[in-house]
Amino acid sequence: MTSPADYHDDKSSVTIRCQDTSSVGVTFCDRFSFDADSVHYAVELRAPGLAARVNEVVAWIWDSDLTTFLEDLVADYRGWDGERSWQTNDRDLTVSAVFRSGGYVGLTWTVRPWPQAAGGWGASVTTWLEAGEQMATLAADVRTFLAGEQP
Repeated sequence: MTSPADYHDDKSSVTIRCQDTSSVGVTFCDRFSFDADSVHYAVELRAPGLAARVNEVVAWIWDSDLTTFLEDLVADYRGWDGERSWQTNDRDLTVSAVFRSGGYVGLTWTVRPWPQAAGGWGASVTTWLEAGEQMATLAADVRTFLAGEQP
């Protein structure tokens, strides 16, 4: 389930909570832009015993964006075989999706700041959402967030 500004005073944030375990979630926040070609934002992951944040994920307007990936998953709400994945150009955010019987999508969100640096780190959480309405809401919320529109 998504909810704008659940954990932030920032008006433009999106929080995704796992339907199975509400203490597992992902937050997109602190959006900013230097120019018309890119959007920068932070991604926070949380789960029992885990809190991770990448401060500057970059979405390029010319790149296949996260919204397109999520909307493709929404279009296939009846399911698919195997795993689908998407990542930022810098590979600091990766999202993989699997479909589970009963109409649920498991999204594994992985952050890896400085993926090329020696001694770097990574963290992942998996959120489970209903393939229909919850995924459609997530896709719309992420589109609004990345576009800088107010919810």
